[in-house]
Amino acid sequence: MGAQQVRRKTCKRYNLPGHAHEVTFSCFKRRPFLSRERTCVFLAQAIERAGAMHRFALWAYVFMPEHVHLLLWPEEENYSISKFLQSTKQSVSRKALDYLRKENPDGLKHLATGWKDRPYQFWMDGGGYDRNITDRETLIRVVDYIHRNPVRRGLVGTP
Repeated sequence: MGAQQVRRKTCKRYNLPGHAHEVTFSCFKRRPFLSRERTCVFLAQAIERAGAMHRFALWAYVFMPEHVHLLLWPEEENYSISKFLQSTKQSVSRKALDYLRKENPDGLKHLATGWKDRPYQFWMDGGGYDRNITDRETLIRVVDYIHRNPVRRGLVGTP
């Protein structure tokens, strides 16, 4: 592959009625973009809007400095987890870039890709992680994992 070509990781998504979704996605180059309250507000607002637009309930979440865990429940039988994620991630990317361009142009260097066709990037390429949850026991373990993630990292004392 040439310097300008990028091979994106693919993530197979299964939009199946009655399944919750555990999703994880990361910031570009695993940089701690979510360590700023402003960016977390952008993300929380984007999740709320995408949930309303695409009919998803948020059951559990955590924003780590460089990645996000969400547990989502589709409220309709016909749904697209990909559309929810696209809406969420695009909104955050646009708001972060707009903010940096206006308020902190020097901060754009942290999002710089070096590519002419896409000079800045907020989220890591690829689909992230998506696992369908079909049973109560797994659901409980996933909620516990999500809520304990910042405790394991030493960011907080309790979930």
